[in-house]
Amino acid sequence: MIVTVGDVAAGGHCVARVDGEVYFVRHALPGERVRIEITDRKKRFAFADAVEVLDASPDRVEPPCPWAGPGKCGGCDFQHASPDAQRRLKAKVLFDQLTRIGGIDPALLEGVEVEALPGGPLAWRTRMQYAVDEDGRPGLRKHKSHELVHIDWCRIASERLREADVLDRTWDGMGAVGVVEADDEQLAVYTQLRRTARPHHKSGPKLLHQTVGDTTFEIGFDAFWQVHPAAAPTFLETALDFLQPREGESAWDLYAGAGLFASGLAAAVGDTGRVIAVENAPAARTAANLAAFKNAGAIDGDVASIAPDLGSVDLVVLDPPRAGAGPEVVVALGEARPRAICYVACDAGALARDASDLAIEGYALTRIRAFDAFPMTQHFETVALFEPVD
Repeated sequence: MIVTVGDVAAGGHCVARVDGEVYFVRHALPGERVRIEITDRKKRFAFADAVEVLDASPDRVEPPCPWAGPGKCGGCDFQHASPDAQRRLKAKVLFDQLTRIGGIDPALLEGVEVEALPGGPLAWRTRMQYAVDEDGRPGLRKHKSHELVHIDWCRIASERLREADVLDRTWDGMGAVGVVEADDEQLAVYTQLRRTARPHHKSGPKLLHQTVGDTTFEIGFDAFWQVHPAAAPTFLETALDFLQPREGESAWDLYAGAGLFASGLAAAVGDTGRVIAVENAPAARTAANLAAFKNAGAIDGDVASIAPDLGSVDLVVLDPPRAGAGPEVVVALGEARPRAICYVACDAGALARDASDLAIEGYALTRIRAFDAFPMTQHFETVALFEPVD
């Protein structure tokens, strides 16, 4: 089937409409005329791949990775677009999600871009996990598939990750193998069995060090940390700029991870201030990372369960997982009535849903920046400031 592709949609697709049918097309760009093959059909729409480009967009480029494209590795969504075009596509997704789902006034988003981070679009990723087939061979999955593509090396993985040579070895009996790079030039390798999500340390340090500014965070090899080396310092700087913490204020860092935002807030509010971090992943070592700050503490537990009991607060940093914070947490924030909430989002749709709920609680979006923390993919990070409506 030949279609003319319309605008970008969330999920790394562009939308095509033919005779009342809707197709979400991967590996295409807006305005292109392409031949598509259906990959999955739903009741009201279908997913497809652009398998031949008949009229190309001026933004189209040759993918730098030979494993990118229809039927190949599903990890990168936009290798066929120039880096500038990738960021424009992501900015359009952010605009659409926030206005359509979040109810945000389009005027507030005028001029918002997805900003590039230092380092370029390749060799940026400092953490990789590869699936392993029944023969013990590692690889990357096709899009929405359990089928593996056995690559030579991943073009978005950092050069140091390649030094671990995990792709050149067999991992009999394993379901996955991962490699993690730290700031102190250490590499950790871990494996996972097929029917468990618990990683097993294989080699390298069990505790890794990541440094942002004057603070060094010690985290488990399996703990969360931003995969782009410039992401953590950029997000912290932006959050502090948005919140403008004052001496003596109280603050929460919810979904705190290793304590990145809590440490910055603790330094900013001074000895008379107070910071509480909430995180339920032991490998994050949140409390240990905040031990040097006498005005900061960590609570181990679920944010939705704990937030309603934390009392009132001046400032909040909210950095939830991809699903978002959800109504229960947003209601707790409304009751706590902080003067400012900084929301760090890895999913524009989740941010939009939570923005709609925050509006019900009397909070409006007042500042926003977005960053291309995942070049070549559909993903990006957004930092948004919400303040109470007068």
